[in-house]
Amino acid sequence: MSYETINPSLAAGFATARRETPAKNSTQPAVHSRPNSVPRWRRLLGAIVARYGLVLAFLAFWQVASTVGWVNAAVFPPLDVILSALWDGLAGGALLDDIAISLQRSGIAFAAAVAVGIPLGLFMGQVRLVEQALDPILQLFRQTSALALYPVFILLLGLGETSKVFVIFWATLFPILLSTIGGVKEVDRKLIEMARTYGAGSLAVFRRVVLPASVPAIFVGLRLSATTALLLLIAAEMIGANKGIGFQVMNAQYNFQIPLMFASILLLALLGLVANALLVLVQRNLCRWSQPNA
Repeated sequence: MSYETINPSLAAGFATARRETPAKNSTQPAVHSRPNSVPRWRRLLGAIVARYGLVLAFLAFWQVASTVGWVNAAVFPPLDVILSALWDGLAGGALLDDIAISLQRSGIAFAAAVAVGIPLGLFMGQVRLVEQALDPILQLFRQTSALALYPVFILLLGLGETSKVFVIFWATLFPILLSTIGGVKEVDRKLIEMARTYGAGSLAVFRRVVLPASVPAIFVGLRLSATTALLLLIAAEMIGANKGIGFQVMNAQYNFQIPLMFASILLLALLGLVANALLVLVQRNLCRWSQPNA
């Protein structure tokens, strides 16, 4: 016997409750789906502070410490004085010539390192016997500082442009080469076996599987090499050069033009940031499949 036959009014109450319960539950998601009330500019400002807050605090401390006198302003000039020296050098054209010459030296060396390092790394990563034969001597050269070999390069190539470009090439070659080898060796073997199962030949496997999977690792080496090229550029231009940003740093230090010296250092840092940003942009366009939010 059911409750409807015992008490008709009680049955009507249960029926009404069943009809009202889904209606109440259907209103619950609307409470959770309210739009975010935080303004967009606040979210953007919070992201900027979270990422660059420490850098901005450091620059503000530098400016205040140098202006108030907590540090010697002759050794650490205020940032506004450094920026003024940078602007004067750019507006006068002196630093523009140095930028052009430095970019030419580092660009030639970087392009040569890419042209040699990537094909050789792909070949060594694919052919195990070649890697075993060349790896010991490559490790020996990699552990030898390029700055320690710079006098040797000067003896062999002279004090002109060739030795400067070659020492930068030598230092930038190994990050690209080793990253390329590592990228090829880390390709999932199951992907290669699957491609061969579907009838792909060696060339097709390399072009369709190995090369695309190695691109992220190759770009890691490219970014490291771009930074290394700018670092070695300073050392190369400090010896036997009369133009370039590295020469400008040493020349300003010798003449006690401290704001100009810091301006040249700041210029090098900005060039490094621009080079890294360009490589990251190219990597994102070529490797959209490897991005977590793609």
